[in-house]
Amino acid sequence: MKEKKKILVVGGSGFIGYHLLKKCLKLGWKCTSISSKKPKQIRKLKKVKYIICDISKHKRLKKKLKEHFNYVINLGGHVDHSNKTAVYQSHYIGCKNLANIFIKKNIDTFVQISSCMEYGNLKSPQIEKKTIKLKKLKSNYGQSKLLASIHLKKMYRLYKFPVVILRLYQVYGPKQDLNRFLPIVISSCLKNKKFPCTEGSQLRDFIYIEDVVEAIIKSLDNSNIYGDDFNIGSGKPFKIKEITKIINKYIGKGKPLYGKIKMRKDEIKKLFPDIKKASLNLQWKPKIKFLSGISKTINYYKNEKL
Repeated sequence: MKEKKKILVVGGSGFIGYHLLKKCLKLGWKCTSISSKKPKQIRKLKKVKYIICDISKHKRLKKKLKEHFNYVINLGGHVDHSNKTAVYQSHYIGCKNLANIFIKKNIDTFVQISSCMEYGNLKSPQIEKKTIKLKKLKSNYGQSKLLASIHLKKMYRLYKFPVVILRLYQVYGPKQDLNRFLPIVISSCLKNKKFPCTEGSQLRDFIYIEDVVEAIIKSLDNSNIYGDDFNIGSGKPFKIKEITKIINKYIGKGKPLYGKIKMRKDEIKKLFPDIKKASLNLQWKPKIKFLSGISKTINYYKNEKL
């Protein structure tokens, strides 16, 4: 009998982690999650083994990770980006700890889930071959993610560590926490609230969760892409105001108050990727169009009776 593939999802209790683990269970894999907190009930999966551990604590982490895994997907990191120390410890030190442990365990693929914030204010559409200097990044989160990417690429060059880096843009879909832009707008409209917004001229790229999971799966077991990085987004940005209007019209209630929130001085006006490299090397393209994805997402929150 063929042995089951074993996958460890770091941050498996979160939104992306939940959807990834759900897919891996369907593939018949043995699934383990490690995160600093237990999953919320709506994101708990019966056949997943949940380990609770802070990945920035190297000794504890090493004790928890005795098992062999084929794949490690690093989605871990502190969610509140205003806490500079916690962001650095989880997104950079935590990533280093994981890589230093798994370099000795003969894994098939380590996927680092990074962010478009690594690019800072580089002109969009952002392409992988253009990078920004660490000192020029204003975001603590972006700095920590870039440090992690630099470290992992160095490990590939020196030791052939089988890493793939995926830079995600704005991911959305069912079961996302209500502290993100799209769930905030959806929730406010469903509750028929007046809610403050910026003027909404920013261009942003939103990618549906199913497409992100597919990109992660496509990045496994491909030695040709180890040591490389890829943008994962739709490649088709929308203005924030346009998206808010789409949601508002679909739901039929709620009142966005445009211009009530001032845009930050360091606000990036245009943030979207070139995804040709992922298309060519991962054989991946997003399949879910925004109108389809947002209707699925709205219907999920409707049924949750927020």
